[in-house]
Amino acid sequence: MHILTLNCGSSSIKSAVIDVAERRRLADVRMEQVDPADFAATVAQVLKKLQGGGSTSVDAVAHRIVHGGERFLRATRIDEAVLEEIEQLNDLAPLHNPPALAAVRQARDAYPQTPHIAIFDTAYHATLPRHAREYALPQDLRLRLGIRRYGFHGISHAHVMHAVSAFLGATSDKLRIISCHLGNGASATAIEHGRSVDTSMGMTPLEGLVMGTRAGDLDPGIVLHALHSGALDAAKLDALLNKKSGLAGLAGTNDMRGIERRASAGDEECILALAIYAYRVRKYIGAYAAVMGGVDAIAFTGGVGENSARIREACLQRLEFLGAELDERRNRDARPDAATGCCEISRSGSRTRVLVVRADEELAMAVEAAPLLGATATSSS
Repeated sequence: MHILTLNCGSSSIKSAVIDVAERRRLADVRMEQVDPADFAATVAQVLKKLQGGGSTSVDAVAHRIVHGGERFLRATRIDEAVLEEIEQLNDLAPLHNPPALAAVRQARDAYPQTPHIAIFDTAYHATLPRHAREYALPQDLRLRLGIRRYGFHGISHAHVMHAVSAFLGATSDKLRIISCHLGNGASATAIEHGRSVDTSMGMTPLEGLVMGTRAGDLDPGIVLHALHSGALDAAKLDALLNKKSGLAGLAGTNDMRGIERRASAGDEECILALAIYAYRVRKYIGAYAAVMGGVDAIAFTGGVGENSARIREACLQRLEFLGAELDERRNRDARPDAATGCCEISRSGSRTRVLVVRADEELAMAVEAAPLLGATATSSS
């Protein structure tokens, strides 16, 4: 069974054709640092490359949708009614849902006879217990407006859970894992016995860790002060919180490699940006270890989590009390194994294992979509 995956992030488009039975890629097209103004043209370019590469014979197209709200808790076949329901959630994920929906419509035009399936980032976090899910607001308001913690990067965190379990030779129901997805968007998740029990992003992808253009945790009084003072209106606040904060607000750019280079050269703004970024991750790791009563493995994934030894080291500082002991050489030379997608960066004998996991949302999407096709998918199986 061959499934084409279309994974639209806030600044990237990653697409692949996956042979589900053999868990391997038949084609792979990635576009990074995509300008939102050029998004539709970039999607068209990706689809053209895939079709031009002879990948037109696919059994389904799987689409990553960031926010599924309370309605979408599992992979779902896409039709116009489903698209309309997802569109109603656009305000909760303004950087992600609108471009993803636009990409769905383009892909449906390119593959009109092929089933299209939505895979939701929020679905993995449907297991959050009520005490982690609910905000301390009046119940009538929470119910009326659907206010609750949904969590995001669920496709990635689920992939980390499975990869870590396989690498450690244990079933996920025996492990306590803290998964740190660090990229332009960033989140941490506490995975206890195979279930997401807490996660740093909330009702929207704005909460939690410092990100490329988002501040993460923020005193809501700051928002009220900006509004009441007249300094910012709702539209300007939206732009500030989604596009002009985080690393971009601290260092003038969301390019982590550039920030690291400038920090090494003594740039004070970049040094501060890295310190705040790592400190926030470290706080969440400590909090989630407390939530689960300990931790068996800490895993880093995503563009930054996989590629920045400096960030991983900074995030792990002073966590020896948890049994997480970093091996500096392993960390410096970390390259996830081709077969397992993992490598270990903790010292031999470390009570808490520290791993780097290669992100593979596309494979996870294809595997999740496959059961919906049943025995009807025969064109390439």
